[in-house]
Amino acid sequence: MTGLIESFDITAEIRDALDKGAPVVALESTIITHGMPYPQNLEMARRVEAQIRSEGALPATIAVVGGRIKIGLDDAMMEGLAQTPQAQVMKLSRADLAVCVATGRTGATTVAATMICADRAGIAVFATGGIGGVHRGAETSFDISADLQELSQTPVTVVCAGAKAILDLSKTLEVLETLGVPVIAYGQDQLPAFWSRESGLRAPLRMDDPALIARAALIRRNLNLPGGQLVANPIPAEAEIPRDIIAPIVDQALADAARHRIAAKAVTPYLLQRIFELTERRSLDANIELVMNNARLGAKIAIEASRLHGGA
Repeated sequence: MTGLIESFDITAEIRDALDKGAPVVALESTIITHGMPYPQNLEMARRVEAQIRSEGALPATIAVVGGRIKIGLDDAMMEGLAQTPQAQVMKLSRADLAVCVATGRTGATTVAATMICADRAGIAVFATGGIGGVHRGAETSFDISADLQELSQTPVTVVCAGAKAILDLSKTLEVLETLGVPVIAYGQDQLPAFWSRESGLRAPLRMDDPALIARAALIRRNLNLPGGQLVANPIPAEAEIPRDIIAPIVDQALADAARHRIAAKAVTPYLLQRIFELTERRSLDANIELVMNNARLGAKIAIEASRLHGGA
């Protein structure tokens, strides 16, 4: 652990907050490098951080820059990352993180890598858009995101809008259950499906109070239960794309990917871009709103967790 900590650069503001037990919310960086073009990506990153601050918590965007794990990015660093060509930025999960640091490269953290870095830095809450999961056709491709395994072993509460709707949601839920990950729908009984408030699947757990979500995370730690919690926060009603509208669009995008023989790691970015085109950018607008919504809830949970620990 000492070697990894030596590779960390934590901003003075975040270090001070962590030392005082003040609320901090981790944010991933792939949303900057692989989510949307410049300057929209930079504007989005700044808006999310500002949202967390307005709720009374401190944002900590995580990335690897020049082989250094950055816990918190200053404005110049964030702008530089937003303008770096995608081909020059590694997309980091558990398997890639150490290699990126060792080789002195720059990388953007996915859900799994963000969880790892947040936990090592002492940050217990992470807000994102959607998690990865079991891809459709995984029974033959074995394409399952490392995010699911990470949730089963790294003690971070992850706030998202559900798994990405391009995935096999029922299989994703089954794998999370097998791995013992608490899947908590916030404020409703159904599991949300990223762009849509409802997936047609009943959530295993429901909680309506950020304070209880924070308390459940503390009890898990006290019971020595490994892993984190997944909080599925439905997109605001005014921003959603209803399931009956988005489902056929996703099916068309999947068919297009198959016709063009898009496979492996290229599938998800292709599908998201194709859905953006088919919805005439409505999917991107919804994505922005759900991330902001998750940032708000993440901040509320972090504040409650800070109170439970007697922090500032």
